Amino acid sequence: MKISLFTSGYMRYPLKVAFNDAKRFGYDGIEIWGGRPHAYPFDLKAGDIEELKQLSADYRVPIVAFTPETNAYPFNMMIGSERMRRESLDYIKLSMDMACEMGAPFTIISAAHAGYDCSHDEYWSRLVKNLQELVQYAETIDHILLLEPLTPYESNVVTTADDLQKILEEVPSDHLAGMCDICAPFVQHEPIMSYFEKLGSKVLHVHFIDSDGSSETHYVPGDGQIPLKQLAYEIENEGYQGYCTIELVTSYINEPSLYSALAIERVKEFFN
Repeated sequence: MKISLFTSGYMRYPLKVAFNDAKRFGYDGIEIWGGRPHAYPFDLKAGDIEELKQLSADYRVPIVAFTPETNAYPFNMMIGSERMRRESLDYIKLSMDMACEMGAPFTIISAAHAGYDCSHDEYWSRLVKNLQELVQYAETIDHILLLEPLTPYESNVVTTADDLQKILEEVPSDHLAGMCDICAPFVQHEPIMSYFEKLGSKVLHVHFIDSDGSSETHYVPGDGQIPLKQLAYEIENEGYQGYCTIELVTSYINEPSLYSALAIERVKEFFN
């Protein structure tokens, strides 16, 4: 199984620290978080993309996905005025442009919270409208957009395999697919493998972490309640060939190198 490192937890360090850790700890690739100070799409467009490409080349670590921040700070395509929606879509399109330039095969986005006063019909219609436009752009530039379901603590729009399956059916395209952050199904008592069973080849990426089963907190694999060794066997047995990103975000921001080393050590044991 191919394992990648997520750069969000390194936001208090230069991005080269994440690339160096990915190389020395034996990660197969790196998933780039699109926030400052590392890879904010507007900064990349202004010239920082060259440094990012050089880091990938220097450390010989491929960029496996680009994940711009789309959960409301400051962009959320699911809430607010038409101007806010428009700015969010333009931001995601720019992110896809930058993903293409850095050599990432996917741009990963999510449908963040639509607000408590928005009905299901209203936010679902907005989601379909958003994705139709984004997919049309992805087809134009020949890039793949991945939609990531979130936990119900983070969103009320796309949180389950059924939600993902429904939207992929309503916005059909070879340039739109899904992924699974295993925390989302686990905290909802949804079988994690239902993503693979229901979506099949439309699951192109996995965020592999641990969970306490009652929050959106992402734990180092082995520190939570998910039976990860058994899950790893099931994922491999399913024939999944994509990357599994160990998505350590802000919980380990004080010591990202130590926890990145510990995480891949454990995950390699699970998959072996």
